[in-house]
Amino acid sequence: MYSQMFQQWIQDIRRFFGSKSILSRLILINLAIWIIFFIVKQILWLFQAQELSAELVRFFAVPADPEILLKRPWTLFSYMFLHERFWHIFFNMYMLYIGGRIFLQHLTERHLLKIYFIGGLAGALVYVLSFNIFPVFRDAIPSSAALGASASVLAILIAIATYRPNYTINLAFFGPVKMKHIAIVFVLLDLLSISGSNSGGHLAHLGGAMAGFLYIVFSFKTSVGTAKIRIPKVKVPDFLKKKNKSKFKDVNRNKRPLSDEEYNIRKAKQQKEIDKILEKISRSGYDSLSSKEKEILFRQSKH
Repeated sequence: MYSQMFQQWIQDIRRFFGSKSILSRLILINLAIWIIFFIVKQILWLFQAQELSAELVRFFAVPADPEILLKRPWTLFSYMFLHERFWHIFFNMYMLYIGGRIFLQHLTERHLLKIYFIGGLAGALVYVLSFNIFPVFRDAIPSSAALGASASVLAILIAIATYRPNYTINLAFFGPVKMKHIAIVFVLLDLLSISGSNSGGHLAHLGGAMAGFLYIVFSFKTSVGTAKIRIPKVKVPDFLKKKNKSKFKDVNRNKRPLSDEEYNIRKAKQQKEIDKILEKISRSGYDSLSSKEKEILFRQSKH
């Protein structure tokens, strides 16, 4: 029994990394960089070059000191793929896998990749600004640096929780839990931990969380609890508007008023059609729509 479960687990891993998806590539890059750094650090340890090992990490971690950051601008990107401790990368990649799988059920790989980088950059920005604004961090600026994919991972989790807040997953020991509640817990934990030993990391997490939330808010026409695709406005020439208006008036003039039941059936049919089109947009983008589907969206946006 355990042998079959292990084989199935290995097959699932092979299938996942063989899919060549953006999610699997992000996890693979993080793992590959961690393995490389681990091997290099072991070699440096053998030669008693621990100081060089620390400098190597700092060369790719984002520094709190703006002067150092100006000399090492690549750290804004390299830090979000860099981990030192095993449990750090294990937890981040596990959360990226879970959150990413849920994310890709509703949004595209392009959105996932953009949020990963936007969340990472926002986390670095909040981290650097916080250390240079708040007096409590002043003495730590010269020696402080941040690393890890946590801000990017949290950005993805908060983004999908904003887009589908009532989506439910089953957690061990907790049972069914909605995404919005998971997001709230993560944000609260970081807020309560700012004064702890990893202040910079928790500030970066909050920056990533904010980026994930704002990405959904500004990329989609959304409010807390619902998310709707933004319907692009298409400008129609005035003469076409007048022509269509008069045509519809002539058609409707000889029709009897709809009953409540007929009206509800027609509205339900229209809503079902709109939902299919919106799902197609979230999956393939607005450009994938046919001219008829774009016309239906345009008419709907005017109501």
